[in-house]
Amino acid sequence: MALKRHEQRRLHALHETGLLDTLPEERFDRLTRIAKQHYQVNTTLFTLVDAKRQWFKSKQNLGIETTPRRHAFCDHTIQQNSIYVVENAANDPLFCKNPLVTGTPFIRFYAGIPVRDPTGFKIGTLCLIDSTPRDASRMDFSILRSLAAILEEEIERVCTDTDTYYDVYTQKMAYAIQRVQDAFLSSEEKTTAHEALLSELLHLTGSQVGFVGEIDDKAHEKSHLRITAQSGIVRCQSANVSARIDADTYVPIDGLDELLGLPIRTRYTVSRTFESPLKLPFLFPGHYPDIHTYMGIPLHTGNEQIGLIGIANRSEGYPPSLIALLSPLLQTVETLFERERLNAINQEKKQWLHEAVNIDGLTGLPNRYLLNELFQDELTAARHRRGSISVCFLDLDDFKAINDRQGHAVGDEVLRCVADRLRGAVRHHDVIARLSGDEFVIILRDVDHPTTYRHILDQLRHPMHLQGHVIELSASMGITRFPSDDSDSDLLLRHADQAMYTAKETGKNRYHFFDLESHHSQQERFAIGEQVQHALDNDQLELFYQPKLHYKTGVVSGFECLIRWHHPSGKLVYPGRFLPYIEHTKLDIELGKHVINQAVSTLETFQAQGLPYTISINLSPSHFLNDEFLDHLNNTLSRYDMAFRKRLTLEILESTALDDAGLAASNIKACQALGVQLSLDDFGTGFASLSYLRKFSTNEIKIDRSFILGMLDDPEDEMIVEAIIALSRSFNRRVIAEGVEHRATEEKLIAMGCDMGQGFLYSPALPLGEALDWAACYAHP
Repeated sequence: MALKRHEQRRLHALHETGLLDTLPEERFDRLTRIAKQHYQVNTTLFTLVDAKRQWFKSKQNLGIETTPRRHAFCDHTIQQNSIYVVENAANDPLFCKNPLVTGTPFIRFYAGIPVRDPTGFKIGTLCLIDSTPRDASRMDFSILRSLAAILEEEIERVCTDTDTYYDVYTQKMAYAIQRVQDAFLSSEEKTTAHEALLSELLHLTGSQVGFVGEIDDKAHEKSHLRITAQSGIVRCQSANVSARIDADTYVPIDGLDELLGLPIRTRYTVSRTFESPLKLPFLFPGHYPDIHTYMGIPLHTGNEQIGLIGIANRSEGYPPSLIALLSPLLQTVETLFERERLNAINQEKKQWLHEAVNIDGLTGLPNRYLLNELFQDELTAARHRRGSISVCFLDLDDFKAINDRQGHAVGDEVLRCVADRLRGAVRHHDVIARLSGDEFVIILRDVDHPTTYRHILDQLRHPMHLQGHVIELSASMGITRFPSDDSDSDLLLRHADQAMYTAKETGKNRYHFFDLESHHSQQERFAIGEQVQHALDNDQLELFYQPKLHYKTGVVSGFECLIRWHHPSGKLVYPGRFLPYIEHTKLDIELGKHVINQAVSTLETFQAQGLPYTISINLSPSHFLNDEFLDHLNNTLSRYDMAFRKRLTLEILESTALDDAGLAASNIKACQALGVQLSLDDFGTGFASLSYLRKFSTNEIKIDRSFILGMLDDPEDEMIVEAIIALSRSFNRRVIAEGVEHRATEEKLIAMGCDMGQGFLYSPALPLGEALDWAACYAHP
């Protein structure tokens, strides 16, 4: 239902642009011509994906106006957040029988990028089509991205003309931050990320030309400003043409004139307007326009200068207020620059440590120790991008016989050869590790076609010519997929191992998928659900209270309620052992109502005793988005004044938006209208965290404990926490850190400007009476 509602809103946004079924326009045709000429393909299109058709607003070298949506490659593109590529459609199981492949225009190669309207909906694509297969790894898609960005600007102008455009600058800033962050995190080449940053700044400010420079202390004896990106946008009456030129110019810091050197020396932004046009030939060659207005923006972290951004020829000049408008993007950029520098400094040391501790000496693959680390990274990355990973447990068939017949020296050579073939069978970013003996683990990202698994096994079937012997062998492989199998890394490995034994038992030289449904059977869920219902009916569920400390005042400001189950066995059962089994059930809703009722009752106790504390409670996505939620909350709070209601905070997860972002935003506003506070919980773990800051007007941001726990040992976690606090302040949100366990962590959080914290440094969750006694005795050191 969430997908259906999202598609309805997307189609509404498409029709609101007023572009469907309109005549060709030169401003769009010009962009598709540039794409066709640059990439030398048969056809380029600007498509709009309607409910049942794909319609071409601009087309180069195509004789038809529309195609059924079910045949459209672009329908797959708008499901992505990046460029979608099909190198050879004739060999692709998803497209090989498509009429556009088997017949005119005989598509083989396709590359498309989503095109959004000003509100963020993917309404169509800019795509390249050719009748000859292409190797995408040899293609630079930066021009395609730039042309798509210009397309979106043109659509924005259309929407402005038809009065459907609103608060564009705020939207542009949020999208710019997300695109720059994506570019820095996904681009292997630094220049590509810096060009993306410069492009966003030029578009945001309406500047004509600019550059990005990084201060380099290593390349020369003296410090230099290394120009990593230069770009020019020549604006005509009816044309925007983007031209990329070579960067990597080194300019000595000592040799910089006042215009370029002053921002670095003073650490202040410098803006100038020149009565006589100025030329900077080493930054802007002769074919660039003269400089009339200029702004130099220094980038720094702490006391260290790290870079300089220059933008020029903004017709209105560069008033001081402009730098304040750009501050959210610039804060993100400084964090990303510093991350790049730290990565470069630590790369050599990390490489040595990995070689010494984490690499299997025989095969050169990661060993079991490193696999654990890489596995966690892959799980985290999959959650962030909302993708999948395939965990493959591979065991060689009858390997012991090879050792027995040819000896261990040959056996070792076989293992090295297997490792090499596995490397060649997967992509560079996939993980291969050797557990022990002849057991290997492969972790594959976002694999949709089973042919991938067969390909891996087939590579091992080719005879090996080793030390005068011809060795033939095969392997059996077990597979489980995350997030369908939403388990931790140890359990995922065990599941893949179980599936591998099934593959061996059913004939070897094959793969087998772990059967998650039989493992977590409906009977098990039903049995646990009955127990939880019994616990709810018999008052076995109790709220425990973990105190939250206000860092500015040093006092207890309130408590977070955490549910505990007093099991008949005498054990105290934590929510992770039973809540997953009742997700998306009626019992989930009943339990959520119970927690709200208990929290309000506790607030009554506080009020009666004259205690100033607040209460926060966690809501599951299915409860928060349930049709009965607002009615129950309204009825529960109807007899209390606004001051009482303001003491109640509802914590919602980022993942709530995955079900229905529009309904989530609407419910947030409705709760705030009732006087209730809202907190965005586990912030930083979701793919679209930045966009949620804009869409979800919560009062509070709660930083995920995984980043807090890693702050002391991982500089990247520390930078992420600092960036979240800075961004939250830019959006005027209160910030609370959970998982504070060390005094040093608390001190860093206070220095960064964090408002509140909670964690075992202060107290675990306690029964109400014990929690109040603890709060009464607490004194900040």
